[in-house]
Amino acid sequence: MSETAKRLEKADKYLQKGKLSSALEELRLVLQDEPGNEHARQRAADLATSLGETAEASGYLSELFDSSFAQNRATDAISYYKKLQRMGVSDTDRTFKYARLIEKSSPRESLEAFRSVFDPLLASGRKEDALLAIKKMVALEPNAENLRREAELAEVMGDKKAAAASLFQLGKLEENASRDGSADFARAYELDGQDPNILLSHARGLLRGQNAIEAVQVLQTQNIGSAEYVELLAQAYLMANQVAGAEPLVTRLYEHSEKALPLVSDVINGYVSAGQTKEAVRYGRSLEARSKARGTFRELLGLIHEVSEKHSTDLELLEYLAQLYNSSNREHEYSATLLKLFELHYAQRNYIKAADCLDRASEVDAYEPGHEERLAMLRGKIDNSRYNVIENRLSTVARTATKLPSVEEEQPEESAEAQPDQSGEPTVLEDLMLQAEIFLQYSMRSKAVERLERIAKLFPHEEDQREKLAQLYVGAGFVPKYDDIKPPSSVGDKPTAAAVANESAVDNFARVTEITRNIARQSSVKAVLFATVNDVGRHWNVSRCVAGLCSPGKPPSAAMEYCGTGVTKSDVMGLAKLLPALQVVTIRANGPISFDRAQSAPDLEPVRAVLAAQKIESVLTVPLIDGDEPIGIIILEQCGARRVFRNVDQVVLNTIAEQVVMAVNNARLRSLVKTMAVTDENSGLMRRSSYLDVLLAEVQRSLPQKSPVSLLLMNFGSASALVKEVGEDRVDEAMHEIGRIVTSNIRQNDLAVRYDLTSIALVLSDTNDKNAFFVLDKLRKMLANSRMPGRSEAVTVTTGIAELVMQPKYDAVDIVTEGINRVEAALETAKHEGADRAHSMAPTYETNVVAAY
Repeated sequence: MSETAKRLEKADKYLQKGKLSSALEELRLVLQDEPGNEHARQRAADLATSLGETAEASGYLSELFDSSFAQNRATDAISYYKKLQRMGVSDTDRTFKYARLIEKSSPRESLEAFRSVFDPLLASGRKEDALLAIKKMVALEPNAENLRREAELAEVMGDKKAAAASLFQLGKLEENASRDGSADFARAYELDGQDPNILLSHARGLLRGQNAIEAVQVLQTQNIGSAEYVELLAQAYLMANQVAGAEPLVTRLYEHSEKALPLVSDVINGYVSAGQTKEAVRYGRSLEARSKARGTFRELLGLIHEVSEKHSTDLELLEYLAQLYNSSNREHEYSATLLKLFELHYAQRNYIKAADCLDRASEVDAYEPGHEERLAMLRGKIDNSRYNVIENRLSTVARTATKLPSVEEEQPEESAEAQPDQSGEPTVLEDLMLQAEIFLQYSMRSKAVERLERIAKLFPHEEDQREKLAQLYVGAGFVPKYDDIKPPSSVGDKPTAAAVANESAVDNFARVTEITRNIARQSSVKAVLFATVNDVGRHWNVSRCVAGLCSPGKPPSAAMEYCGTGVTKSDVMGLAKLLPALQVVTIRANGPISFDRAQSAPDLEPVRAVLAAQKIESVLTVPLIDGDEPIGIIILEQCGARRVFRNVDQVVLNTIAEQVVMAVNNARLRSLVKTMAVTDENSGLMRRSSYLDVLLAEVQRSLPQKSPVSLLLMNFGSASALVKEVGEDRVDEAMHEIGRIVTSNIRQNDLAVRYDLTSIALVLSDTNDKNAFFVLDKLRKMLANSRMPGRSEAVTVTTGIAELVMQPKYDAVDIVTEGINRVEAALETAKHEGADRAHSMAPTYETNVVAAY
């Protein structure tokens, strides 16, 4: 038996006799001879603990922990460390090792252990271990404090990439918490400017801070090539007003996805804002063929329309828009754009171009209301032959009716310029008033004031006699100054016309029908909100008009904003706070509510900071209510000056709000119907199975507005004869091409359905049977180069047309049924009349009603 064995046996005998001190002494002798005997050391630790020899016991346990850790015996090491903990004995090194051992089994305890040793490790100069500790802490708890400490330590140790990576994560963390991480991204970029993710995040931060030029410089240091990089660089160019730099990038994005359309809009808008409308038109033309090929031409046309709304006085852009509407068979929009051009040219006294616009508009629709008055405005200002050509086209206008009565008695005798023209043209006063009205309509206030100043000089106090002139003065914010100023009226005096116009607010009702009709015509929710804010904002002449859709207590799901001349856009975050807060206030008020001193109103205390930041002095809010459910809000904002909104403003705006809710629901219904309808990917036409559904939905949408809906049933030849000659596959292929042409040349609101093998049905909204013929003529022109297989001549289009009976007293199902039967009968009649003919069949509901009661 070895000496060690004898001593261990002796120690056991002492333990049996209860002589713990003697047993411990024997174990000490064993450890002197064999320091690596862990069994003896463990027994010695237990005996020392029992005898209260804490220092000796902790020494044994510490040696056991170190040995176990070195041999990767994690379970033993953890056990020894916990015994040391119970004794209250631990040091930085062993705690650091213990934290690594329990990292997976006890993450929370491991985190606390790493946190307790981090500062002591730094203090003792063990930076490598401290860095490892903070990295473990970040892995277990990636909060801002840990990430920042990791970045600082990595930078001190010269590991810039690691420091940049930590700062990048920190910036992302801040963004996820809706805070600004731009400073962290900027510092990360300073440390590692080659990391693509850091570069892109830093550039985004610069753009949020309006540092567009610096963002461009940063992005140009690398050519990452990803779609995200290209989009970000394009946005930076646009924000820096370097539109030419953004153009090729946006085109590149648009070639791959139609999601780039908003950027296309920004490029066009950027060119126009910079006074480079020719470049905007050139760019728009360059995208036309590509957008038609991809089936997104209507979206391109829509965004150009939106840009023209922002720059409503840009003649060149409006001319281009008119060309687009003309080529795409958008008759109503084409005519409306021509009339805008007429007004602008007339206001700038370019009567020849104004006449050309009226001529083209009358060619589209000679029965458009107001043509006779417009023609009368041109009498004596253009060549007589040109005048007669336009007059002859307006077949319903008698020449004698175009002469205006003489108002010589209204002209001041002392002014030679004010004498009326005996030829019957409008007087100087009426001409100047009309020009001022047009300038105000297009937000050209400075030019309108010039005309009003001239009126005040030539016709002093004329506003007392003409209420319309008084309204123009009020609308332009112009106060005429006369040498013979009358003293203020007493309480009993009769108020002036201007005062009456201001108090009665008749001008608020003058355009409400026009505004609601325009809103009802829109085909998407975005378009409804856009038309609302622009029409309402201009009509009330406010600083800002905001329309948003949101449920109470939730952030807005959609919002649009109109800004008056010289007024900056609202901050996005501020707008996101303002809309829900004002909606809550409006719901509490159970209807429209206004605050003429918004920043001091107790009800608006939660958003006082937002009101102050956006310089909002007065507010009028109107809820959007669908049944009993609030779905949004319309807000009128007056900035920089106090404004008292009247009760009549609330009434009129509430009427418009009801129309907005209806238009939003209709737009959503259309979108849902189109989504549910199965569309042929080759032709873009809807399947026959969706015909009744989409037609019924369109009738239900149009009935409340009493807006017309027309059906066209176009036949391109005998299906049986063509199939017999060339086979069904070739006929189907030809119809796919015809379908693509038809769908790319109708309005977004219109619907095209594959009726049968050689027939297509069109559902034309807001279109009567007379205008349906214009649509058909345009489609025939676009199909002039199309051929049926085996035929050398152009395709023939035999068409039946029926305008539906849109009267509320009839049920929608009966209207649809009667319309379908009538359009099929009209097509049969057209076929009997010969190939390539069209026939419109009127309803016979006067003697044989649609619905049976």
